[in-house]
Amino acid sequence: MSFLTLLPLAVVMVAGTQLVAAVFFASSDRPRAASLGYLAGAAIVVGGGTTLAWLAIRLFKIRLSTGGGRSGIERNIDWLVLGLLVVLAIVVYLLRHRGPPDWMGRLQHASPRYAFRIGLLLFLAMPTDGLTMIAVGAAAARHDQAWWHLLPFVLLTLILLALPLLALLLLGRRAATVLPRIRNWADTHAWIVSEAVIALFFVITVLDLVR
Repeated sequence: MSFLTLLPLAVVMVAGTQLVAAVFFASSDRPRAASLGYLAGAAIVVGGGTTLAWLAIRLFKIRLSTGGGRSGIERNIDWLVLGLLVVLAIVVYLLRHRGPPDWMGRLQHASPRYAFRIGLLLFLAMPTDGLTMIAVGAAAARHDQAWWHLLPFVLLTLILLALPLLALLLLGRRAATVLPRIRNWADTHAWIVSEAVIALFFVITVLDLVR
């Protein structure tokens, strides 16, 4: 498994409320400052969360890998990742029709500091993000990938979150028609893409398990 295999899970990180929040910030009174604050908060959580999961599994392997027990430990980690993916798929399905919360309407008047706090809290509170970060960190550590292999996943997550801001910068006034489309897609179709990505990663993990 290469670090490229982890990249599709970035879609799961941002699908739904997270991307909708990014649209609101890009449509706010201070779109650039608010969006950058939101991205900064998200970067801290996503980078920190995947790093902690990677470090925990790596230390677990180092402590328990003695003699011929290494393959057994790796199989256990694969089972852990499979369990996380099953739970993640169930959570994504259960939350598929949950619209944006009422408080999200206030984001259009958010300050950069408030947007930063939302970036922190939203990615900490969303169960899909927590499960995805653990799965990514565990999968990377299980295959002895260096810490920097997590960085492309973090960067792609941030790029996807930055799409509304990029649309604003590139399209100018025309972004007023594009941003609602992004928001509607995140509300109605993002969960389907998330489930497809989870299924793909599930198959890859199963193939590792049966080798």
